Order: sequence, then C-alpha cells, then structure tokens
Amino acid sequence: ELRARTDEFRARLKDGETLAQLLPEAFAAVREAAKRTIGQRHFDVQLMGGIVLHQGKIAEMKTGEGKTLVATLPLYLNALTGGGCHLVTVNDYLSRRDPYWMGPIYHLLGLTVASIYPQQTPDEHQPSRLYDPDHDSGDSRWRHFRPVSRKEAYEADITYGTSSEFGFDYLRDNMVVDLAQCAQHERHYSIVDEVDNLLIDEARTPLIISGPAEESGQIYNVFARLIPRFRPEADYVVDEKERTVNLTDAGISTMESMLKREGLLKSSNLYDPANYVFTRFLDNALKAHVLFKRDKEYVVKDGEVIIVDEFTGRLMFGRRYSEGLHQAIEAKEHVKVQRETMTFATITIQNYFRMYQKLAGMTGTATTEAEEFHKIYGLEVVEIPTNAKMIREDFPDQIYKNERGKFNAVVREIEQLHQQGRPVLIGTVSIEKSEYLSDLLKRKGIPYEVLNAKQHEKEATIIARAGESGAVTVATNMAGRGVDIVLGGSLDGQNETEWQEKHRRLISLGGLHVIGTERHEARRIDNQLRGRSGRQGDPGSSRFFVSLEDDVVRRFGGERIKGIMDWVGMDESTPIENKLVNRSIEGAQVRVEGFHFDMRKHLVEYDDVVNKHRELIYAERRKILDGTDLKTNILSMVRDEIRNMVASHIADEHGVDWDVKGLLADLATILLLPPALTADSLLELKPKQIEEKFTGLAETLYEEREKELGPENMRALERLVMLRIIDNLWVEHLTAMENMRMQAGWQTLRQTRAVDAYKREGYRQFQTLLDTIQHDVVHTIYHVNIVKKEPSAQAPSLMAQVAGRSRPVVKQKTKVGGRKIGRNEPCPCGSGKKYKHCCGR
Repeated sequence: ELRARTDEFRARLKDGETLAQLLPEAFAAVREAAKRTIGQRHFDVQLMGGIVLHQGKIAEMKTGEGKTLVATLPLYLNALTGGGCHLVTVNDYLSRRDPYWMGPIYHLLGLTVASIYPQQTPDEHQPSRLYDPDHDSGDSRWRHFRPVSRKEAYEADITYGTSSEFGFDYLRDNMVVDLAQCAQHERHYSIVDEVDNLLIDEARTPLIISGPAEESGQIYNVFARLIPRFRPEADYVVDEKERTVNLTDAGISTMESMLKREGLLKSSNLYDPANYVFTRFLDNALKAHVLFKRDKEYVVKDGEVIIVDEFTGRLMFGRRYSEGLHQAIEAKEHVKVQRETMTFATITIQNYFRMYQKLAGMTGTATTEAEEFHKIYGLEVVEIPTNAKMIREDFPDQIYKNERGKFNAVVREIEQLHQQGRPVLIGTVSIEKSEYLSDLLKRKGIPYEVLNAKQHEKEATIIARAGESGAVTVATNMAGRGVDIVLGGSLDGQNETEWQEKHRRLISLGGLHVIGTERHEARRIDNQLRGRSGRQGDPGSSRFFVSLEDDVVRRFGGERIKGIMDWVGMDESTPIENKLVNRSIEGAQVRVEGFHFDMRKHLVEYDDVVNKHRELIYAERRKILDGTDLKTNILSMVRDEIRNMVASHIADEHGVDWDVKGLLADLATILLLPPALTADSLLELKPKQIEEKFTGLAETLYEEREKELGPENMRALERLVMLRIIDNLWVEHLTAMENMRMQAGWQTLRQTRAVDAYKREGYRQFQTLLDTIQHDVVHTIYHVNIVKKEPSAQAPSLMAQVAGRSRPVVKQKTKVGGRKIGRNEPCPCGSGKKYKHCCGR
C-alpha cells in the first residue's frame, strides 16, 4: 500500500505537480512507514525540521531531538525526482548505523539506500554497502548490509556517507580514463548532518589525492636523528597560537655544524641556494618533533603512522600528511619512511558542497556561525523548538592550577558518582589524555570502558552500555556527536519491564553526568558533549574541569591567570569557580574560533582561484570521455600552432629577417615534411601562403594517418593523447599553484594583498597551462601509434592507479627455456633492470 504511494507520487511529479504540493502526503507516508517498521512516529517538531531541510536551509535542532529520523522526510521527498540524494554523516560509524537503522522505512516505501564509508582495514578498499532485508551477511551488527561497488551505492535512491568519501569520489571520477569507471552521478540534493562540524570545523583542511614522487627516505632519517639534540628556547621557539616552530640564530648555527659533520652541506651557509633543498626536510623534522605528538595527532600501528581525526578521534586509514610531513613523522617514530607524494587532485569541502543543486543541513549548534553559513554557502539558519523541555543542569567550570590537580579532581568526582550508581561519560581531547585518565581510574579500582580511535571496533557495544547504572565511559570526541546514550542501557535484548524499572531509578538519581576534561577550541564541540545528557526531557548534568596548562587557556593568557593563583598562594588541588576566569576562557575560545574563521575564509578565497581552473579542466576531460569530436578540436590546435610558428619566424611581409630554416626545423618537430619542401621553395611565397601550405599539409597527413589506423583506432588515439597530456600537465599546474601560494605572502611587502597577487599570477599560470596543452597535443599526435597488447599486460596509468578504479596488473615471471638466467644479467622481459631486481625476485 505504502509502496504504491511512491509510484503514485512519481507519476504525479511527471504530470507537473511540484515537490511542495506533494510534501504533506509524502511526509505522512514516511511517518506511517516509520511507525510500522521501527516503531517511531515523527513528532510535530520533527515534521517542521523536515520542511526546513526540504527548503534548502539549516535546521538547528537541539541534541537528542532525533535528527536521524527527521532526515528521512526530505530525503524520501527529494528522492522521488530520481536525482541522487546524499546524507553526509559526521563519522564513518554513523554512515553505516543511520542507513541500517532507517533502512526498513525506505524499503517499505520502495526506495533503496546505501552506505559509503572510509577504509576500515588495510585490505578493504573503497567499501560500500546496500541495505537488503533478503541478504544475510553473517555479521550480527550489519546482517542485511550487502557489499556493492561504489557505482551501485551511488545508483541507490539515497546514499549515506562521510564528507571526505563524497569529495574523494568526485576527485577520483575526474581521474578515470573511461566513463564506465565513474561512480558518482549528478549532485542533486544533500543534507549535511552536524553541518557546523563538517562545513566549518573540517573545512580548514582540503581533500587531496596524491601519488608517489621521488625517493628521499634517507635524508628524513638523518634529520630525525639530529633534531632531538636541539634545546627548546635556545635553538628553536614555538608559537602555540599559530602552531609554528622556528629556529633561532643559535639553532641555525648548530644545524649547519651538524650537517657539515654529516657531509651533507655543499657550502657553509644552510640557506645558500645550493643547500636550499635541506630547508624543507629541516622544517618538517622540526614540526614532527615539536608540534606532532604520538597518540594525539597520530598513532603508530603495525609499523605505520596513522593520522587521528582531530574532530572525531578516529583513525584515518590511507590518509597521509602532505609536503613531506608524514615522512618526517615516520622517521621520528623509526618506522619505514614511505615515498613522498605529489598532488594529483584537490578540492576543499566548501567548494565540493557548493556544487549541489540544493544543500541543507542540521545541527544542534549553528546560530553562532549563521553569518559564515550565509556568506560561504548561502544557507539560512532556522531554529526548531524542542519536543520536551530541557532540564539538564550545567554546573560552572572548576579551574585548577595544573593538569595533575585537574585529573585528580576528575577521578574524585567519578568515584563519588559511581558509588551513587549514576552513569558517567567523560570527554577527553586526545587518545593520550583518555589513556592517562584510564590509568588513574585503574589505580582507584573503578571499572570503566574506553572509547577512542584504538577501540572503534567495539564502539556500538560500549555506547549501548554507557547509560547503565554505575557505567563509566571515557571517550574522545568520537562520542560527542550523533550517538544516543539511553538511561538504563540499550533496550535490545532486555526485558522491557526490568528496563523501565532501571530507567526510572536512574532518572530519580539525576540521569547521565557528563564530565569535560578540557575546553575545546570551539564552544560548539563543548555543547555537543554536554548534549549527550538530558535528551528528550530526561534529567542530567554536566561540568567541565579546566587547568591553566590546557592548550586553549595557555595559548590565550593562561600565564597571567596562573601568576594570580601563585600570588594568592593556591595549591594544585584547590579549584576556583570564578566568573571572571570563566569569561576569559570563553573569550579565548571566541578568539580561537575567529582565528579559524579567518583561516577558512582565506582557504576558500585561494581555492576559488584553483576551483575555476578545476571546473574548466574537468569539464574538458568529461567532454573527451563523452566522445566529443576531438578531430576538429585537434586540427584547430594544429592550425593555431602553425600560425604562431609562421608569425614568429617570418613576421615581415617583404622577406626581411625571414628565418625559413628555423621555421622548417620547428615544423619538423610536428610533421614529417616531404623532401621536396626546401627553404628556397618557400622564399617565393607570402607568409599567408606559407601558413596555408603547411596547414593543408597537416590536414592531409592527419587524413592519411586516419586511413592507416582506421577511424575507430584514431578516435581512441586522440582520446588517450588528450587525457594523458591534460592529466600530466594538470598535476604540474597544481604543484606550481601550491608553490605560488606559498610565495604570495611576500607580495604584501609591495603593498599588494596576497590573495590578489595569487589571482593575478594564477590567471597567467592557467593561460600557460592551456598553451602547453595545445603545444604538447600538436607535437605528440603525429608521432604516436597504437600497439595492441594482451589485456593482462597493459599497466594502467599512474593517474588511474591513484584513482583506484583500475584492476591491478599481475606481473608474470619471465621463463626462458633451455638456459638458466644469471641473477645479475639483464631481465629477458625487456624492462632494462637486472633479473634479480625484476622477474627473478
């Protein structure tokens, strides 16, 4: 019955009705489907949220108001059009949990729903799942999830996934050499869950796909050995606010003498052009040693350095820091240093989401950033009222002199609440801090569960128990967003009467208590952590513990407050609850938020320049793959190139200063010239006639070549030549633009805004790119040929390998009958390598 309504709605859309006219009936169908399948019926305020999301606005709904259920309404309505509907989750756990949880609703209505999420294990590449009630995967958590390709996941009516996966798939699609390998379709409608986190907090970091560059692991190891000998303040100074570290004059002298002993310096001065290559290694080694801490920014697992997401605390498999920083960290941690990388494709989160025809978002904390949402994304924020009154009690912060005193106080509060039988959730800012607190709890004999990037496999089980009586859960930011901690624990597998009794008892005790062990850089993240408690009218409480050694406080005036506490004679175990200090900490957070807003604004201004280039190049690439008439295009390039050559060698009409020999030499790099065409034969012609003669020759040779190869092969050749040249030059262009961006700051010395100088130089660089593409295509097309090989022997291009959409090539060992090949002899396969380094491995 409900499935028939979907067909009816689609038919009415075809007959000219609008989505706005269908909205009341479509929302009613979803509400009924939710009640029948998962036993949840949308509240009126949730219907209001659904309307706001359908209108392409941001719905600000307080934490615990059921945003996951709200999203089903506009997703269903917009999926009726047949365009791709994407829901962007804040982490990879939710990108699997939400479609699996809401899957029965969509299935009853006759829609398909899929999940895409980042690599969870090294052998799982670009994982995707489709909700299918008839499938049994054998995994009790995701029983009805069927593995599918990325393309099939995007072909589903609704696709859930993380922002980085959507962005990377867009970049990969623009690196393929065959349209059949593209995964994403049109970007029709998107809802961004926790929109402030994704479009604001995470927007500072661009998405980059890179491939291997030159080998230089040995040099990283040398610098990793030398840097620990440096003394803080004497040899280097750290600016924590800007997160930079710089050598002092004494440090530069020390490094020069150390590099001399290593025999690396080509002259006595480190900053001499001959030694300039070492400054990059030095900067990265210094950053890796001073600014990047193990178990905070990264973890070392199975001999690999794996980045930890600063916003969710999750491990980011397959991601690497760029520009040599990752290699410097590998050298510092004494693991194998991987090859450096070069950028193949890049886009910022802002520019990716601005490509959607309609964009909406939902979060509990958006009003403070309403201006930024409007300026960058053109999104309006609408506040949705809560269904039940919020009765959580937020206690004032307790401020301690140092970190040790703060953590001792946290343990005392946990012990007291644990004895009362209240569940406690403790939020920490890093894995390192969560493990330090775990150690203190272990010594006190308090049972606890840890939820951090190292434990993410057990995540669902830990969250299900976090609301039980006396439960103590230590978590990084991972537990801060999108998870529901139910008082009395998850109802699954429990007797309902017993659960109700436990639930009532915990309500009488005061509900879940949330402890924050540190203020985050953004107030929104603190509010999200508080929001785990007091959901849907339940009681609850929260308190933050702060020390003057915390990052946020120390960066902005912590020393001044510490001086006052020393002067008053306060010890480490005495807290202060002072409105003035609280206000100064909040002021520090506001300043950090402002600092990050400026960073994001600059990032989007700079990326807008590359974005224009990217749109043009990717559109050209798509045309090539679509089978556009490339012959006309290439012959037009040939004519332009010949015209330019003639103009540069024989500009004068009357034969003065003609360089006919130079012209013939240049033209010979493009065409195979007939022997009869000599310099003397051209002297009798006018420049226009010379141009027409060579243009005609070029067209004739092109036609002959097409007859020789056959029209089909010629079209394939044109496509391959164009793609290979555009891809290679685009990679070089991105590298040049990145270098230009680094140098743009110097333009301020000439009283010019850095971004204006970057735009001006970027325009010139792009014109150079277009000219070089034309030059390379014209100089290649007459000289290449098609060689048919067996499919197994064809290695995919580096670009296609990096895009991850080509089949791996299996190298067959070469066998030669009759004679054993010596290990140091050339390999018979023709690679040019020794046999022991090639097929003899």
